Amino acid sequence: MRADGASDEWTDTAIRGKTRGRGEQPAGPPPSGVDRAARASSTALSTLSTRKALPPEIAAEIRNAAYVATALHRERLVEKAESAYGAYERGRYQDALRAIKPVAEETPSVAAVRELAGLAAYRSGKWREALKHLQAHAALTDSAEHLPVLMDIQRALRKPKKVADLWTELRQSSPEPDVLAEGRIVAAASLAESGDLQGAIAMLATAGASKALRNPSNRHIRQWYLLADLYERAGDVPRARELFERILRVDREAYDVADRLVGLGPVRKVRPPARSRAGTGAGSKAGPKD
Repeated sequence: MRADGASDEWTDTAIRGKTRGRGEQPAGPPPSGVDRAARASSTALSTLSTRKALPPEIAAEIRNAAYVATALHRERLVEKAESAYGAYERGRYQDALRAIKPVAEETPSVAAVRELAGLAAYRSGKWREALKHLQAHAALTDSAEHLPVLMDIQRALRKPKKVADLWTELRQSSPEPDVLAEGRIVAAASLAESGDLQGAIAMLATAGASKALRNPSNRHIRQWYLLADLYERAGDVPRARELFERILRVDREAYDVADRLVGLGPVRKVRPPARSRAGTGAGSKAGPKD
């Protein structure tokens, strides 16, 4: 724990929450509903998600970048990178980080190596290490793909101003819808953590995050969850319930939605107005007869 209260690492890397069949959810011990939905889903955003083995072009880049080393040493670096890719694919993020770190140190100009090192560090909760590698990846590729992850790292380090700056940068980069949605989730969570619940709600609701959809994707479910959590925290239980129920209709095992609904208590029945009740009493006039 650092002096400013922000932790540099997670103490538990168990995966929490899932949306079955809709992509891997982020790791880490979420202390709140906001955190559950806001951990940027880096694997879903990254090209790493479809790689089962180290692509040959990346192996070639590693060999070329380590040209001053012996041929044997270059092959060992490639083997370490292959091991790291395999570990990441199996969800063994700390093992992946241990394997890729020496490769990143010796081949810092290989963007894919910096990407894997950054994402493995992020998934292991090593914020500053993740920041270093992912910033390097962005500089090497001029890509905005991992800006939501960088935002989430700054959020974990309790730097809301940097989160806001990165959110502005992301919006100006014309990102893919999934990337933009991830950034919006993190930006809204950061606002909520700074005490601006209404601002966080408005950021999601005005962007269409509250709209019902026939075939929602993972990004829609994640935005619904965060918005429902924010509504509950703001005291708007009916809206929170409606969104949690919407998620449950799509996936009954999504996150902890079933438990959240139980926690909201039974649905309150709304009594009809007195005028409509008046016609049902014993002294009411009988209706027309056949």
